[in-house]
Amino acid sequence: MGWKIVGGIDPNFKKCVMMVMPHTSAHDFYLGIFTRGITGLEMNWVGKKELFRFPLGIYFRYMGGEPLDRSGGLNKVDSIAAIFDKKDTFRLAVAPEGTRKKVSELKTGFYYIALKANVPIVPVSFDFGRKQVHLGQPLNPSGNIEQDLTILKEHYKGVLGKIPENGIQF
Repeated sequence: MGWKIVGGIDPNFKKCVMMVMPHTSAHDFYLGIFTRGITGLEMNWVGKKELFRFPLGIYFRYMGGEPLDRSGGLNKVDSIAAIFDKKDTFRLAVAPEGTRKKVSELKTGFYYIALKANVPIVPVSFDFGRKQVHLGQPLNPSGNIEQDLTILKEHYKGVLGKIPENGIQF
């Protein structure tokens, strides 16, 4: 299909939050699946626990899914951070826009998950303009979200999503 993967994640690097952007199209899903297959790295996602019932639960787990159980009063950040504690390998892919529609600001849950789980954030871009999946350098969150987001956003400058008008511009 003419795409290439630029950069990489060291296979010994077992836990991180992958900040995957721009998320403007359903095509992003199969790009993620292809990237996972080509790199050979386990990459994960979370979904509500009801999705993981038989029979689809078997397939969703095979595809890197992990059920999110928010019972016991845990918020989403705490629930996902708890998954990191239970797993030896967990590379969580998150689309910080939260939707494929046009947004003007990122949701910050991915940042607070990484901070709480004490794992780095790896910026990942799906650039339809250059036909590249670019795996960037990990950033350990400092707790200063404005400063850290400024560094992370550099990875996405000039990157075009499948539907460019829906992509957030930095």
